[in-house]
Amino acid sequence: MSALIIFGLFLVLLLTGMPISIALGMTVLTFVYTMTHIPVDIVAQKLFTGIEKFEIMAIPFFILAGNFLTHGGVARRMIRFATSLVGHWHGGLGLAGVLACALFAAVSGSSPATVVAIGSIILPAMEAQGFPKRFGAGVVTTSGALGILIPPSIVMVMYSVATTGLQMTDPAGQRVSSASIGDLFIAGVIPGLMLAAMLGATTWYRAWKNDYPRLAKATLGERWKAFRESVWGILLIVIVMGGIYSGMFTPTEAAAVSAVYAFVIAVFVYRDMSLGDVPKVLLASANMSAMLLYIISNAALFSFLMTNENIPQAMTEWIVNLGLGAIGFLLMVNILLLLAGNVMEPSSIVLIMAPILTPVAVRLGINPIHFGIMIVVNMEVGMCHPPVGLNLYVASGITRMGISELTVAVLPWLVSMLIFLGLITYIPAISLFLPRWLGM
Repeated sequence: MSALIIFGLFLVLLLTGMPISIALGMTVLTFVYTMTHIPVDIVAQKLFTGIEKFEIMAIPFFILAGNFLTHGGVARRMIRFATSLVGHWHGGLGLAGVLACALFAAVSGSSPATVVAIGSIILPAMEAQGFPKRFGAGVVTTSGALGILIPPSIVMVMYSVATTGLQMTDPAGQRVSSASIGDLFIAGVIPGLMLAAMLGATTWYRAWKNDYPRLAKATLGERWKAFRESVWGILLIVIVMGGIYSGMFTPTEAAAVSAVYAFVIAVFVYRDMSLGDVPKVLLASANMSAMLLYIISNAALFSFLMTNENIPQAMTEWIVNLGLGAIGFLLMVNILLLLAGNVMEPSSIVLIMAPILTPVAVRLGINPIHFGIMIVVNMEVGMCHPPVGLNLYVASGITRMGISELTVAVLPWLVSMLIFLGLITYIPAISLFLPRWLGM
């Protein structure tokens, strides 16, 4: 009954048009004041302690690094390198867009940032080459979603933070710990590359079928020059991932290192950004970080209320007693998350749903790392379909296309993403092979 009241109140507040973060806080306050005896000072305390986790510091640093890279010429050089590799294939610039998005995703951690950085450069070039605007928009909108699957990923950080400290037991009653940020980052490598390959295959097939333009094949010298120019951006992948898994620094420290490194290469190496531009980047990063941290603090308050009312435990028992099994439960979760993607943005979905659904998944014998990757892929799909798909709105601003027209444009690639979601859901080895191989 408590769960019905809490989620009912939350839904009503959302329907009024209230921002999700405020709706979360208002739901908690209303329930606490009217139906519990929790002291008010506890609510205030939880609001602040919810963001007192060291891991959360990774979020503003990855956002800052992404903004430096977006404005610092890294994206343009990555596109040039990608074009030199695959530009001579059918739909060459489209394939270069997919590859460039994958490369940029590996240094930014954000899907909208990837769409902006790559799309604003490659879409005008594709139009000039004679590609239909819909084709280019479909490629960039969906490939930009790789930003939250290929590590580092802000959404993976959110999932790890949301599930840390949960009391979870497997079918045998053994205690199971939550997935760490490092576990999720390494688990996202193979799925990220696999999805990039599927999006690239879709792009190539449509270009081959419609005989879209191809570029002249680059020489080895041209490829080497393009690689040499982009190597400073690509090195960030090695520094972040290599630093984490060699034990040199934690994921949070890796985020700080990436922000400093991105600043240095943007201002002093590539010199595409002046010191006078830095305050604007800092302010934009602070605005986005503040928004996410406010959502996190209210979601932590919401999670506290759920735990205080024993709702996750009650829901675990209820779902287990339904006898769905792991297969039925995963199908139900996918439907639930895809529906949630129609009305909420990824950060809010993860922070609200992960603490409730992950204990149930573990109880049914599902690995929390596999489950986390599945949730991230769901968030990718949600960013590419209306009515609140963030990538659609970002791409709309770049292409000057309406949301309805963009929705039609992304359909072929969206179908590929849904097929990939099914593979990730029911073939855990895709997510778990690399962590197990590395002994994690």
